[in-house]
Amino acid sequence: MSDSPEHDGQNRKVLSNGQVLAFVMRQWMRRPRWFAITAGLMLLAVLCDLAAPWMADGLITAVSRPPGAGIAHAWRAWAAFSGVYVVLFAIRNGAFVSWNPLAARNMEGLITEAFARVQSFSTDWHADTFAGATVRRVGRAMWGYDTISDQLVLWLGPSTLVLIGLSVSMLLRWPLVGAFALVMVAAYMALSLTLAKFWIRPSNLKAAALDSEIGATLADAITSNATVKAFGAERREAERFAKTAAAWRTAAETSWNRGVLTGGMLNALMVCLQAGLTGLLVWMWSRGQAQAGDVAFAITAFMLMSGYLRNFGENVRNLQKGLDDTESVAGYMLMAPQVADRPGADAFHRGQGEIVFDRVTFQYKGQDEALYDRFSLAIKAGERVALVGPTGSGKSTFVKLIQRLYDLQDGHIRIDGQDVASVTQESLRQAIALVPQDPALFHRSIGENIAYGRPDATQDEIVAAAKKAKAHGFIAKLPKGYDTLVGERGVKLSGGERQRVAIARAFLTGAPIVIFDEATSSLDVETERDVQMASEALMKGRTTIVIAHRLSTIRGADRILVFSDGRVVEEGRHGELVEKQGAYARLHAVAEGAG
Repeated sequence: MSDSPEHDGQNRKVLSNGQVLAFVMRQWMRRPRWFAITAGLMLLAVLCDLAAPWMADGLITAVSRPPGAGIAHAWRAWAAFSGVYVVLFAIRNGAFVSWNPLAARNMEGLITEAFARVQSFSTDWHADTFAGATVRRVGRAMWGYDTISDQLVLWLGPSTLVLIGLSVSMLLRWPLVGAFALVMVAAYMALSLTLAKFWIRPSNLKAAALDSEIGATLADAITSNATVKAFGAERREAERFAKTAAAWRTAAETSWNRGVLTGGMLNALMVCLQAGLTGLLVWMWSRGQAQAGDVAFAITAFMLMSGYLRNFGENVRNLQKGLDDTESVAGYMLMAPQVADRPGADAFHRGQGEIVFDRVTFQYKGQDEALYDRFSLAIKAGERVALVGPTGSGKSTFVKLIQRLYDLQDGHIRIDGQDVASVTQESLRQAIALVPQDPALFHRSIGENIAYGRPDATQDEIVAAAKKAKAHGFIAKLPKGYDTLVGERGVKLSGGERQRVAIARAFLTGAPIVIFDEATSSLDVETERDVQMASEALMKGRTTIVIAHRLSTIRGADRILVFSDGRVVEEGRHGELVEKQGAYARLHAVAEGAG
């Protein structure tokens, strides 16, 4: 495995430092006034730092004279020397105060927009990406942005200006000393930046990727805890997680050790600067070319430079870590949603629910052939249609395309005369109620889950929908009723209870189109009867599409469509299709035999 990966686990090209910095700077420019105030104050603080050696020079020169007439001058020099630090700290604190609201608001905006961008990505993207890893990446990016901003604006920027300013001051005063200082400062900065980019960054990226993998492995096992327990696999999952954690530990140790070794090399340069700078001044003093004030200037300058240089090395390492932590989200923000609304797309206008597939061609990513090739089909408003056929025949794809979870390669899908590609996805999906085979609920109250499709619904409307879905009875028996939390993905409820909550949610939306992914296929007989009654009530007056896994549940369908390899090979009512002795009759015979 390469130590400097060009692509991450999502097969996405890793951004360069420059690209991530450009992303961060765009965040700063969202609030230019606050940024300008902070930058201006930090520049004033730099001027105070640059003035300190001159003030020290004046003070030492003043006190080097015999006491007497020069005492007033000495006190003025002392006041100037002390005052510059008072002003420095006041200005710097003011800069921090002005920086905090900018930082907090930008961090809030970054994580909010990152969440929205991830939400906008396609079903395929989410299927290919561990949710736990994405959570870790987005969380790290918020703090990575904070680290980058602090290092650049509050530390590295001022440090660089002070170091260059002091070196130029010495160059103008003592060309040899100044030239030496400039060379050492340049060498220190160059070494810091080079090691950070080419030695520390690869190990940081590897550690960050494994940190994301820890989140992915953790989330995968915890969300599947019921399966883990069912197979007594706790120890196996713990061992699997331990391997991931151990790989992260190795990568983290490498990253940290490289940081320590980098610090050691930079400290060696610092010693050279200290020895050379003071040595040159002592040599000049011995030749009568420097006075006590000059030595004080040089020592004060070195003390400032050493502090800034020491921080510079650490700041560069922190900056690189921040860049690496922010890189994934910066990449997300450059990625266009795989299924996007067209510019100026109109809202979908609900009608009666007529659906038309017009010469549709669709091919999944990575597949050699199109699943649908110039496929055409019409479903009348209010019609109840069942889809049957073997796995992979195109049933689920049919309903996914109605919801525009994928874009077509050719053709059109129209609902009530409106091309689904020309309306906003949000408005389209709000007009389609989905009751999946295994509804995944939010870890929120039952009331919130029912109202998810219509958040502005009143409590009376929520209860009315629950009654229609045959859910009110079991909800009322719960200690907290509609305020009961259902657990992650609804694990505190039985399968039948989750189904009825999903049906109540569909009722509340009032959508003209309802899609059932065989909502009763995994239920006991008594629960199935309740869910079936609720489903029948929901279907009335709506265009209904049922993906059927058990043929016994679709006898009352207005039309049954038999899919095979992306084509409808038979269609009709149950009795008609059985009499034809074709594909449906064979499926029916198998189902009857299994029963």
